[in-house]
Amino acid sequence: MLLALTALTLGLSLAGTSQTPPPRKHQVVLQMNTDVGDSWSQLLGNVGNIQNAFGAGNIQIEVVTYGKGIALLLKSNAAYEERIRKAVDSGVVFAVCKNSMRSRNVKPEDLFAFATPVDSGVAELIRKQEAGWSYVRAGE
Repeated sequence: MLLALTALTLGLSLAGTSQTPPPRKHQVVLQMNTDVGDSWSQLLGNVGNIQNAFGAGNIQIEVVTYGKGIALLLKSNAAYEERIRKAVDSGVVFAVCKNSMRSRNVKPEDLFAFATPVDSGVAELIRKQEAGWSYVRAGE
């Protein structure tokens, strides 16, 4: 009887704690469609500020580049590579539009290895917003 009572008490106390939902992870998608270095610096600063505000482990961030913005992810963009790589290492995804790649004659080997191709940059922004992600327009 004592064993059954102890098991019941333990079961009830565990049931009460298991009903608390885990904290919701924030999700934000940022748009980048300009090739202006100041805009890129602002974008990367915003990424860091968002991570500091929410905690890097509490937020998912995706940067969607399209149009002129895909230049951010070109291997020739050595000036920003270290900052972008640091963001990637903290979990940020940098997406690149395949349509923009085609129209600008950019090959996959021209991009940093961490660039994630998506079929359409604008469609990716729409999909993320429809899935409940917050949207931020970065750049000029």
